[in-house]
Amino acid sequence: MSEFLTVAMPKGRIFEEAVELLRMAGYRLPPEFEDSRKLIIDVEEERMRFILAKPIDVLTYVEHGVADLGIAGKDVMLEEERDVYELLDLKISHCYLAVAGLPNTKMNDVAPKVATKYPNVAAAYFREQGEQVEIIKLNGSIELAPLIGLSDRIVDIVSTGRTLKENGLVEYERIVDITSRLVVNPVSYRMKDERISELVERLSTVIEEQIVHQP
Repeated sequence: MSEFLTVAMPKGRIFEEAVELLRMAGYRLPPEFEDSRKLIIDVEEERMRFILAKPIDVLTYVEHGVADLGIAGKDVMLEEERDVYELLDLKISHCYLAVAGLPNTKMNDVAPKVATKYPNVAAAYFREQGEQVEIIKLNGSIELAPLIGLSDRIVDIVSTGRTLKENGLVEYERIVDITSRLVVNPVSYRMKDERISELVERLSTVIEEQIVHQP
């Protein structure tokens, strides 16, 4: 009997889309899978174990080997730069990182400030633009920063743009497109290569079929 394959998955939208993708790839996940409040879910018939975590923690679990595989947004991967291998672009949870702020406003010439959950990505972007800015790290409600005078700009995830619009902000620059990726622990990749390769192949087939049938 094959050993368990452990997959760390983020809660929320990515989790729901990833579960659908796994089911389309033929993995028999129980109907109540999405409704479970458990943090660790074993699926005996597939010899798989799922760890439900905060998106930012998925890469930590995979890097340290408590999970063989993980599903993480490219935004978290760019920010964290963990020692994991990226195996596959799952083409789910499409969004992008952007620079935004109040309309018709310029960056402060003296000490421009940028608020973000992604300090490393933001710092690298403005460095590439030849701009020196002060990065202010926030963990939530990033849109609030320009409204209360904390920052000139924000760098944040944009999906539909609705949140920016509702808070009276506009997008200034698009930094990078984001989708969710399948990542693997380097040791697991060697030790469980057959099972991991099979998973990648099955998911790749589903993703390619979806691309073909897109309008």
